Amino acid sequence: MTKPGSSRLRPLTRRLLSAPARAHKEGIFVISLGIYEKALPRTESWVERLKMVRDLGFNFLELSVDESDERLARLDWTAAKRAKVRDACWQTGVRIHTLMLSGHRRFPLGSADPAIREKSLTMLCKAIDLASDLGVRNVQLAGYDVYYEPKTLASREYFIENLKRGVAYAAAKEVMLAIETMDDPFLNSLSKIKTIKDEIPSPWLQAYPDLGNLSAWPENNVGRELELGIANIVSVHLKDTQAVTVKSKGQFRDVPFGAGVVDFAGCLRTLKRLDYSGAFTIEMWTEKAADPIQEVKQAKDFFDPLFVQAGFVQEPVAKTNVPS
Repeated sequence: MTKPGSSRLRPLTRRLLSAPARAHKEGIFVISLGIYEKALPRTESWVERLKMVRDLGFNFLELSVDESDERLARLDWTAAKRAKVRDACWQTGVRIHTLMLSGHRRFPLGSADPAIREKSLTMLCKAIDLASDLGVRNVQLAGYDVYYEPKTLASREYFIENLKRGVAYAAAKEVMLAIETMDDPFLNSLSKIKTIKDEIPSPWLQAYPDLGNLSAWPENNVGRELELGIANIVSVHLKDTQAVTVKSKGQFRDVPFGAGVVDFAGCLRTLKRLDYSGAFTIEMWTEKAADPIQEVKQAKDFFDPLFVQAGFVQEPVAKTNVPS
């Protein structure tokens, strides 16, 4: 395996990145690579956080709005706070591509409680507004009708009804909503996401496959799923998992890359054949690890040669727009 940055790869990479159109003509796709916020050590400074993203060799950050009160409060950031985060992006040259709205696990769109459904829809509209203000391209939705409640036909119906309202709001703001394939049987495949899109036929509702979640479910033919869903894929999560079996519920988090069931080389090669040239995000939860920076470096070192082998080249890491 050729290591990223080797002398053999550098001339090709420099030549292709100097002319992206030539790269595509030669069958090499220039893609952007991001890192999930929870992979990084915590800091109160957005400039510092985004500089870490840049210095680690990534093009963008995936912002977390999870179940915690602390991160849910981001939906109510003041205009001044939003301007500060936006300015940090300009100062560091690092984008925030995606807002991951995993807070819907706690307040699901399909809840049996009408007050929770109302709060869930309000959260979604606030997330769309935040994305619009920050220049975020995608609001990633967790594909759960409900998480802590029993699943029913009604929970599916409530989910679709409220998602339809959210899609209409997102369309007016020109913000993409992207449903992630999940660690839950409700929407654990691109085929299932397509059935939701059939009910809500909007260009502002698309799919965000998690290669780990997609691979963990034994009923999924991963290659065929990518083929069936390619027209709707706007971003891809890179995560390893352990499979669901008759004796195991699987493991959907904290599986070291290369130690799980995901055939990353095969997935990337399939996506390349399907002409996917969108973004990839490495998803990790190492913010509380002994050395989060080293964990992220190891993850990037794992994927860099796989991208090259598949025919992808990462876009150059941005230079600062102002001294930082």
